[in-house]
Amino acid sequence: MNTLLVWSIAIATIAGILFRPRRWPEAVWTCLGAGLLVLLGLLPPRAAWQAVQKGTDVYLFLTGMMLLAELARREGVFDWLASHAARAARGSRARLFALVYGVGILVTVFFSNDATAVVLTPAVYAAVKKAKTAARPYLLICAFLANAASFVLPISNPPILSSMANSFRPFFRG
Repeated sequence: MNTLLVWSIAIATIAGILFRPRRWPEAVWTCLGAGLLVLLGLLPPRAAWQAVQKGTDVYLFLTGMMLLAELARREGVFDWLASHAARAARGSRARLFALVYGVGILVTVFFSNDATAVVLTPAVYAAVKKAKTAARPYLLICAFLANAASFVLPISNPPILSSMANSFRPFFRG
């Protein structure tokens, strides 16, 4: 019975995150799901608190990345980059796409996939606005690159390293 209830809460939480009923942010649905698990006694409060504490380094990292992105936006860095990207593309959407793709790979390899998602995305949005073209394909490439370019240096994303190890395991069996 408890397993079914946990799965139901997890599925409802994911549905809330994906479909955002009442236009509530994803964090609200996440906190509601976690709160329900604790309130219903399915997750001990101490275990929940320990899980929150384990993520402190990630929370601080993402907060720093978001502050950096906001500072760059206020100081006009994204507008400056956008004007250079639009000029380098010379009116070609394909060239702009290739430029975004290349920069995205470099940012992901030398910083992290989080930097691509948090810092590069606003710069790309500013560039496509300046180029007066549809934003969706370029923003989707940022999301794609945030994950895919991590393969260049697998150590930059431990889950990808694990995934790669598992996918190569059949080739190394005796």
